[in-house]
Amino acid sequence: MLIAAVPPLPEQLAAGDVCGEAGDGEGGQALRKALRRTRAELERAQAEIARLRACLAAESGHLPDRRPGDGEELVGTSGPIQRVLWRIAQVGPTDVTVLITGETGTGKELVASALWASSPRQNRPLIRVNCAALASTLIESELFGHEKGAFTGALSRRVGRFELADGGTIFLDEIGDLPPELQPKLLRVLETREFERIGSSKTQQVDVRIVAATNRDLGQAVAEGRFRADLYYRLRVFPIEIPPLRERREDIPLLIQYFLARSRRRLGKLVTTVPPDVMKSLEAHDWPGNVRELGNTIEQAVILSDEGTLALGDPVGWNENSRIKGEALADVDRLHIFRVLDRCGWRLKGEGNAAQRLGLKPSTLRSRMKKLGIERREGGTRPRNQCKAQLHERDNV
Repeated sequence: MLIAAVPPLPEQLAAGDVCGEAGDGEGGQALRKALRRTRAELERAQAEIARLRACLAAESGHLPDRRPGDGEELVGTSGPIQRVLWRIAQVGPTDVTVLITGETGTGKELVASALWASSPRQNRPLIRVNCAALASTLIESELFGHEKGAFTGALSRRVGRFELADGGTIFLDEIGDLPPELQPKLLRVLETREFERIGSSKTQQVDVRIVAATNRDLGQAVAEGRFRADLYYRLRVFPIEIPPLRERREDIPLLIQYFLARSRRRLGKLVTTVPPDVMKSLEAHDWPGNVRELGNTIEQAVILSDEGTLALGDPVGWNENSRIKGEALADVDRLHIFRVLDRCGWRLKGEGNAAQRLGLKPSTLRSRMKKLGIERREGGTRPRNQCKAQLHERDNV
């Protein structure tokens, strides 16, 4: 954005000296009116330039440091991650609102960056807002800005994130934590692209693409009255669901190589060999923290490794039950799901259902049950007892 400098008003124009020389005739009156109009136009131009300079100064602090591929990217060749990449490629070049869902650590911010980089708005800013990190009393000011004196402590006018994102993209992370009182205001921006700064009656218009993300089940939040249904459907024009790492284990070797290369750049330490037993342990782990946890584990292991060979050691947060073989892990997963289903009376919907307790969507739980061969049988819990027997047999080997 180039902003030309406008010189200050000439002293004689501001003081009205020229007007005085024009006399009192009709010609002089017309000249004075013309000069007053010119002076008013110059003042408006100076005010607009001051506003643009403030936006530019604030905007410079929100431009992305890198693009996907220049340090961090979505890695994987499995079917689930390829479907995510395909959906990004389809919707990226449009201005459609996107809702990204997925567990913590799956890469929602990377998907948002990829959407921005593949859009016509890539030369304009990508403004990130973490709705969970802002106090409820401050989030309205952060999003929409405020005027000087709008509230105690508002010592100057503040440009909000939506205004900074004008012409670009705004990424609303953790949208499920947005306070209920602000949801109608966000809905209005989605519908009209209009808002007012706090303390101002002037309506601001913005041209912005909205990308939102959450690790919560917004559908459940709508059912419980914690999230507006109309806002949910406005955000969910084009949903992208990122699979957890445990559902794409075939990508783990490729991700390990990616994180080893990243650690080499960050730490200056070359580790190229991953022993088979280490690889097997990494592939068997359930990764509740998903790709982020895997990256942290590899970086920790690289620090502890010598002579170019990855030494897993004892990663923080792991326990003995999580470093078991793949087959035993499936048995533990099967037994855990059985126990939760029993406690919930095999309910997959409604308050306190099994999917909710497991932190899964009902469709994901059904798919997991089918994969593990879990089905409700009349007259008892033979499959659960069978799982216990298998685990007991393995423990005694």
